[in-house]
Amino acid sequence: MADQYAHSGDDKRPTEIPAIRWEEPPEGPVLVLLDQTRLPAEEVELVCTDASALVEAIRSLSVRGAPLLGIAGAYGVALAAVRGFDVDEAADALASARPTAVNLAVGVRRARAAHEGALAEGGDLRQAAAAALAAARQLHREDAQASERMAEHGLALLDELLPGGGHRVLTHCNTGALVSGGEGTAFAVALAAHRRGRLRRLWVDETRPLLQGARLTAYEAARSGMAYTLLTDNAAGSLFASGEVDAVLVGADRITADGSVANKVGSYPLAVLARYHHVPFIVVAPVTTVDLDTADGASIEVEQRPGHEVTEVVAPQVPVVGVEAGGGIPIAPLGTQAYNPAFDVTPPELVTAIVTEEGVVSPVTAEALAEVCGRSRTAQG
Repeated sequence: MADQYAHSGDDKRPTEIPAIRWEEPPEGPVLVLLDQTRLPAEEVELVCTDASALVEAIRSLSVRGAPLLGIAGAYGVALAAVRGFDVDEAADALASARPTAVNLAVGVRRARAAHEGALAEGGDLRQAAAAALAAARQLHREDAQASERMAEHGLALLDELLPGGGHRVLTHCNTGALVSGGEGTAFAVALAAHRRGRLRRLWVDETRPLLQGARLTAYEAARSGMAYTLLTDNAAGSLFASGEVDAVLVGADRITADGSVANKVGSYPLAVLARYHHVPFIVVAPVTTVDLDTADGASIEVEQRPGHEVTEVVAPQVPVVGVEAGGGIPIAPLGTQAYNPAFDVTPPELVTAIVTEEGVVSPVTAEALAEVCGRSRTAQG
């Protein structure tokens, strides 16, 4: 089950309000999430005491973002183990909560394997639960470290492609501390540029229909003191045409063996625009997002979300006469059908580079991706 309680953070930055953390109060271990559906109006934390509550938090997007979903999945397995629930049942439910984001399944597998390994070595259930929790914490640490390295590699690439600084970067969806154990993926690169005086402007796509850019990226940019401007998704073309974009930086939810990139819907049109206008299109993602077992973009299961996300708008905590708090305000005729894929897929030929914690892949080829993944496995071994 889950409970919510308000958390005031007016004087804090997002990196000081963890998107996820494990706590052990007297009544038993819990997983605490910053509820991203309530931002930017309120900083509210969601407390999960079992895996089913975490599954619901994942499906409702209270917790989201590929790297963070991996961390959440691992902690969810540990939570089930520590509290004495069926670990296999919890792991299966968590892994299937969002099908496109590969990190979720990766995190679940790591914690589950640690649990099974401890039992196979003769450990009891308590020791197996401790092993699962240790695996989750290790994944959390690794992601924070990966975030730092991606920021360095990404900034070096920007400086190489765009010498002289003054970068004007367009981003889509949310890729900052809210999706990571550290400071994020694509946003972390922009943040590194800002801190070194090399970011002139961060252009923030609102990211319809759920407005993760407007609600979350703008929230993080504002609290980091970055120069940023919000734009509607369909204004991006005119921004390119006016020569105001030097590079596009996006994250990824799954990168297939051939270099196809599944990311928040709206990313593919940006890649097409970037190619036409000769602007680098750069993907920033940890190696855990690379799925060498999926051959190409056509093999990715793209999550289809409910139509009401398109036919209604939700303004968290904004009172509207006659509308229940947190409910949707209809913006389309009753009965309107909606096409609402959560992601689209960008082919590798439109991707200038993929930035990982193990280095930059450019040009994007299956061989280069496999080499980077192999480097990561060697380092972990």
